[in-house]
Amino acid sequence: MPPVPARENPENYWTGVGAGWAVTSTMLAGVLVVGGIGWLIDWLLGTEPVFLAIGMVAGAICGTYLVYLRFGKGKSAD
Repeated sequence: MPPVPARENPENYWTGVGAGWAVTSTMLAGVLVVGGIGWLIDWLLGTEPVFLAIGMVAGAICGTYLVYLRFGKGKSAD
């Protein structure tokens, strides 16, 4: 895990709030969008909420992957 960078201004406690909201909204959007697509498929086919559950799990996985791509890779050595 890469070390946490020092804050530019130690007096400012709101430094990481933007990143926190970005992570939260990305995770929530993944679950809502892909879960909504699953709900729509269930509604069109008239099935039980099988595709909704699959969509919510797939959305959580996709959201986690997007958060990793944006925030979790760290700086490269290049």
